[in-house]
Amino acid sequence: MAGTKYIFVTGGVTSSLGKGIISASLATLLQSRGFRVTIQKLDPYINVDPGTLNPYEHGECYVTDDGAETDLDLGHYERFLGVPTSQDNNVTTGRIYQTVINKEREGAYLGKTVQVIPHITDEIKRRIKLLGETGEYDIVITEIGGTVGDIESLPYIEAVRQFNWEVGASNHLVIHLTLLPYLATSGELKTKPTQHSVKTLLESGLQPDILVCRADRKIPRDQREKIARFCNVTKNAVIESLDAETIYDVPLLMLKEKLDSVVISKLKLSSKTEPDLTNWRHFLGLLKNPTAEVKVGLVGKYVELQDAYKSIAEALIHAGVENECKVNVKWIHSEDLEQGNVEQKLRGLKGILVAPGFGDRGIEGKIEAVKYARENNIPFLGICLGMQCAVVEFGRNVLGLEKANSTEMDPKTKYPVIDIMEGQKSIKNKGGTMRLGAYPCKLKRGTKGYAAYGSANITERHRHRFEFNNKYRKDYEAAGMIASGINPESDLVEMVELKDHPWFVGVQFHPEYKSTVAQPHPLFAKFIGAALKH
Repeated sequence: MAGTKYIFVTGGVTSSLGKGIISASLATLLQSRGFRVTIQKLDPYINVDPGTLNPYEHGECYVTDDGAETDLDLGHYERFLGVPTSQDNNVTTGRIYQTVINKEREGAYLGKTVQVIPHITDEIKRRIKLLGETGEYDIVITEIGGTVGDIESLPYIEAVRQFNWEVGASNHLVIHLTLLPYLATSGELKTKPTQHSVKTLLESGLQPDILVCRADRKIPRDQREKIARFCNVTKNAVIESLDAETIYDVPLLMLKEKLDSVVISKLKLSSKTEPDLTNWRHFLGLLKNPTAEVKVGLVGKYVELQDAYKSIAEALIHAGVENECKVNVKWIHSEDLEQGNVEQKLRGLKGILVAPGFGDRGIEGKIEAVKYARENNIPFLGICLGMQCAVVEFGRNVLGLEKANSTEMDPKTKYPVIDIMEGQKSIKNKGGTMRLGAYPCKLKRGTKGYAAYGSANITERHRHRFEFNNKYRKDYEAAGMIASGINPESDLVEMVELKDHPWFVGVQFHPEYKSTVAQPHPLFAKFIGAALKH
């Protein structure tokens, strides 16, 4: 742990202020100065992980290389930093309590009464230290979910208070993110909610070192001084965070506010270099000045909450930048396509992406979208369930396998072209038991997949229980649907594509998880490139 500095990011006034984006932006600035940085999320809910949560409830479930099902904020961390996260980067109350209860059952506490303090708080501190003790990072940023004052957040705040006392003054700091609401009647931004939020934090024994204030307009100097005076922070530690056009603007806005400089000064770090954001500015320049536009449809069953497809939406932005074009996404509910008028609802799209999901609701609409893309030569990308729908559609409408299906949707189907994986058949528990994390895949030369990656050997992240049924592989390949990517160990079909189609690719894995600002994902880039040509 020697030499590692710790930054804690808390939130007040209201949720959804963007702690994850502020954390990722600060990390980006520190990384651009040569520091090795990672970000961790502490989530106060009692679920062990978000893997069993409904996407409407929590948005996307993000998956790491080592197979952790995590909060979608970890996606922001990876997209901004280009550094993989792991199991240790997302900690939930459920996981903390599970560990403590297991230890109590083993007798590890030697008969002591097990309590929130010290046992729960000690386990939280242990989790915070894990990343710092690897020796891989100079700075660990820990974002605490929820808002200050929430009952479920109290053990985390207390753990941070103890932790800060243990590591010493110059080895930690607390950044508190608040909201300055604008009241039209008085014509001013109000600082009182921020003062109350800081007071609540102080009551828990934590003094913030830096305040990041979200606002929809400039914060006047006298109000900054007022906040600094009443919240016990230095004047330069009141940071303005204005609403941004895009999340990718935020690092530059924080640079302008000197957030990184204040952090470096308070942590007594010797800055290695000035921030070098040349590549970031180049990305933003292309993002804001596209030379073309393209309209693609995203067909899913959770489109009312776009956070359910957060990584896909961001990967499409990255791919647009790679192709110097603006990607206009039309969000299409798959259930709407089941009502008919498919041609009318999909007309004018230059590309169709069928998104992942679970269960049979809206599945026939996804299959209709695949059929439309295949028959009209529209560039198509199917992800996870989207690939499985492509296999089902091809089986029904090309191979003539009437009512072909996945056994997830119809356990008694006569033609189970998608079937549950052998290793999943005996599993009863739903949490953390899917095929999760990074697996190798071998691509066939001369295929669209190989052309996209420029390599035969790739690794991609997974989250599924069902797979292509290899009993049908020969029939599919004879009819023109090639298995272009295969797992070399299990012979699992990872990627399918159509021979006689401009660009039609389905993948069992989730390429969106690996798309970053610095490295847009090649499949998304090729998909958008094909849509532009179309």
